[in-house]
Amino acid sequence: MLVVAAGQTFDELSRAEGDFPDWIARGLGDGVTLRHADAREAPDYPDPRTLGGVVVSGSHAMVSDRAPWSEHLARWLKDCVAAELPVLGICFGHQLLAHALGGEVDRLPEGPEVGTREVRLGPEAGDDALLGALPARFPAQLIHYQSVRRLPAGAVPLARSDIESHQAFRVGRRAWGVQFHPEFSATAMRGYLERLKGELGEEVERRLDEVGPTPQAAQVLRRFAELTRQA
Repeated sequence: MLVVAAGQTFDELSRAEGDFPDWIARGLGDGVTLRHADAREAPDYPDPRTLGGVVVSGSHAMVSDRAPWSEHLARWLKDCVAAELPVLGICFGHQLLAHALGGEVDRLPEGPEVGTREVRLGPEAGDDALLGALPARFPAQLIHYQSVRRLPAGAVPLARSDIESHQAFRVGRRAWGVQFHPEFSATAMRGYLERLKGELGEEVERRLDEVGPTPQAAQVLRRFAELTRQA
């Protein structure tokens, strides 16, 4: 499986907890052979047919900036979906997957959605291979300024939250995007909230008090690893 790092976390959090690929690897569990790529280096991505699956991480970058490295990755993700390679996009990766296939990504009008928040599955998720086994409502770690404002044609919406209509979607047979962070620990979430104190003011303290574990959301990575083995 290829883990594509679309960015990196804050230095102080990385020193203590590792970085996005480390968190993803822990979530996928044992028994998965991983390769790594840094999207910002615009690498020559492998033929999707040579991989068992791909996970694209979050990023502090914005999909709507259309950076050359981001657009390069988007074109490759489109090829991955066409090849029916299992794909999981997380946060930035979720948005980039939607953009790659003709969806629309832009800023959240309500401002950033951050903290441990409730995600609710829609009726379409009932028989979904990745999310179908999750409870109808579960807590998840969230930090995003942009959103999938319009899904690609043919995409199936799977989950939402109070201010985000597209917390998860599936496109094709084996490609998923999740806006929430299944790889985030409560420690990582608190680290991000601490960095937002200057922006969100007193609201941060309330959200810090609400941070908690998200074991159901974390199941997404382990389940994705199982699906790649089945595929």
